[in-house]
Amino acid sequence: MSLNSTSKYISLILRHKPDVIGITLDEHGWADVGQLIEGIAKTQPFDMATLEEIVNTDNKQRYSFNEDKTLIRANQGHSIPVDVELEEMVPPEYLWHGTSHKYVKAIDENGLVPKSRLYVHLSKDCQTAITVGKRHGNPIVYRVHSGQMAQAGYKFFCSVNGVWLTEKVPVKYLEKTTIKK
Repeated sequence: MSLNSTSKYISLILRHKPDVIGITLDEHGWADVGQLIEGIAKTQPFDMATLEEIVNTDNKQRYSFNEDKTLIRANQGHSIPVDVELEEMVPPEYLWHGTSHKYVKAIDENGLVPKSRLYVHLSKDCQTAITVGKRHGNPIVYRVHSGQMAQAGYKFFCSVNGVWLTEKVPVKYLEKTTIKK
């Protein structure tokens, strides 16, 4: 398996299905590194050096170790209930959300909802949102009036890898933007 596919497998384990390799996460999403390595190594060559390489080179900075590297967790994106100890923060005036055309009708009707995740994921700038949207095809980008939302009492969190999180974004705080080619 390539490092990229192994990283996606780790993401599946740490965000959604730790039981696929027979491990559990604590209430903050931490998994025992030894158990993770042992579980993955049952189906493919895998060791601490490979895990460290994945964590250190992941361009989305999906994972964090604790100080002595005995525990690991996904930074956000969980579909299972965990508290990754996010600190509530005041967002910038605007955040951004990249998506594809197939989701526009639902977003325009219902706003942004977390679907299977615990939070809606927002980007700090338009270019990052475009990159996220391209993963789904031709990107559509929404500008989120996050400053207004915060003033109205909505809570925001920023994960260690710079992704902004909130429980939902109502339609009235969304503005579809035009992407200049």
